[in-house]
Amino acid sequence: MAEGAAGPGGAERYFTRWYKPGTAGKRAGPGRAQAGRRGPDSSLCPLADVKGRPICVITLAEAHPLLQSGKTIKNINYQISANCSRLQNKVSGKSKRGAQFLTELAPLCRISSSDGEEYTIYSCIRGRLIEVNESILSNPALLQEKPSTEGYIAVVLPKFEESKSITQGLLTQKEYEEVLLKRRMTRITLKSNKRKQANKTRLAHNTEENFVEDRNKILMSMSNTNFVTKRLKKNSNSNNNKNQQRI
Repeated sequence: MAEGAAGPGGAERYFTRWYKPGTAGKRAGPGRAQAGRRGPDSSLCPLADVKGRPICVITLAEAHPLLQSGKTIKNINYQISANCSRLQNKVSGKSKRGAQFLTELAPLCRISSSDGEEYTIYSCIRGRLIEVNESILSNPALLQEKPSTEGYIAVVLPKFEESKSITQGLLTQKEYEEVLLKRRMTRITLKSNKRKQANKTRLAHNTEENFVEDRNKILMSMSNTNFVTKRLKKNSNSNNNKNQQRI
């Protein structure tokens, strides 16, 4: 278990971090929508409440593109459709009446960056939406400066009968680091293969250019040789004619 800093409600908690890599979905960029690609990672922080039933704090994983250098958050929008806003989530009573029900792929919000990219943050688990973090609306920098604490996205309460199995399909910190390592190795391999292909293409292009250049030189040489041969033959015929006239 790892000690967590101030989270929802400002309380100090003990929690174990779990990760949901590559939630399927769409990521839109400038003038394009990319469907079917692996989406950015999310992380969960299941926090034990007084009854031992975990609640989950949804945050950005460390490797999320929004947390990489050079990214600036432009807008955070909890309005996920024309008829549904996570800000309209109203919860009352111990049974959390009125809470919006979420599936694993239910969007929580959409975050756009200054470079035109837009990222959809998903629930990652089934449960009821307890609260969203409205603080990041007025201070988006919290998402990048304190993503695991004050910059959390939302709090979700799993269904009671599913609360003991919420970590199925999730990764531990160590497993997630192994996934990141594999991704880095894959990117390095792809870049290396691209460089090799580019070098091979360049070499083939240069070889073709050299072949054409050599061929042109040979043709030019042959043309010059033919010209000289014809000139010599012409001179020889001219000399023979002159000698015959003298005789």
